[in-house]
Amino acid sequence: MYNFAAGPAVLPAEVLRQVQSELISYKNSGMSVMEISHRSSLYTEMEAEAEADLRKLMSIPEDYDVLFLQGGATLQFAMAPLNLANRTRRIGFVDTGHWSQRAEEEAKLVTGIKAEVVASGEASNYTELPQAVELTENYDYLHLTLNNTIEGTMYKELPYTGKVPLVGDLSSNILGQEYNVTDFGMIYAGAQKNIGPAGLTVVVVKHSFFKDAPQLPAMLSYAKQAAKHSALNTPPVFAIYVAGLVFKWLVQQGGVAQMQQRNEAKAQLLYDYLDASQLFKSPVKKQWRSTTNVPFITGNQELDQRFIAQAQSNGLVNLKGHRLVGGMRASLYNAFPRTGVEKLVEFMQTFEETVRRTR
Repeated sequence: MYNFAAGPAVLPAEVLRQVQSELISYKNSGMSVMEISHRSSLYTEMEAEAEADLRKLMSIPEDYDVLFLQGGATLQFAMAPLNLANRTRRIGFVDTGHWSQRAEEEAKLVTGIKAEVVASGEASNYTELPQAVELTENYDYLHLTLNNTIEGTMYKELPYTGKVPLVGDLSSNILGQEYNVTDFGMIYAGAQKNIGPAGLTVVVVKHSFFKDAPQLPAMLSYAKQAAKHSALNTPPVFAIYVAGLVFKWLVQQGGVAQMQQRNEAKAQLLYDYLDASQLFKSPVKKQWRSTTNVPFITGNQELDQRFIAQAQSNGLVNLKGHRLVGGMRASLYNAFPRTGVEKLVEFMQTFEETVRRTR
């Protein structure tokens, strides 16, 4: 069975086996990892190792804090404005589709914040991304969604390199595509794509970026979370544990550069078939195609549904496209095997031949 889900997504088999082996007694403690105290050395050592491995994988400088938070990436839509929009109270947004729009909507709900779209892919129905963004310096930061899981688009190069700090939502391609952390004031990512189970959000934020933040409730303050190493309350211990194992697995695989190469090769297998197919097609312009989430369609909703059902019967599951766009979607995160893409292409070829014969 091959799981093409957009999230929660497939995890490395090696990690799942280790979780299984340690589930009853973590490090021979006699306690499950879900039972250990977040004040114990068992936890603090685990959390420190996870942070160290993530810093290694992403080359995170010391002047950036690494936070392991709860609330999903969606909480950061409001938490970032509260902590970072302190000078002009204005935030620029690049409209790349659904999740950037959600981020803008949530920011507007923060009292005193002006959230403004400074560039948009709407004219192309989000099959293309704004290539270059120009800004005045009258913004506290520019928000950018690097990969769009629903629309299937991705920035490989940043569209803005000016003086306004960047805040990047990397939820769906963190650790699978190389970016320079120092190009950002802050990066955030929900865990359930390339990191681990849902319940954890990783925030990497430059310490000086939030030094002028107002006094905020503790759980919403980067400064207070950083001072307590993300343990103001009981952190998501199990999710951090699994994330730490995934980070170690990624180091063993050769790091982010190696994963990017693998992801590009997996995605290219599918895109090559889509470009040659007479039945299936990718709606996304080639320049902007995501290596993580690949939407495709036949142009016939009834045929799409038949394909999804037959694919599931053949062990190719969770290929149904997002409700906003329909069609199909194959999500090819770091832990998704190349063999799964090969099996999908084989099935698509068979399905296409069957449709051709019956027409």
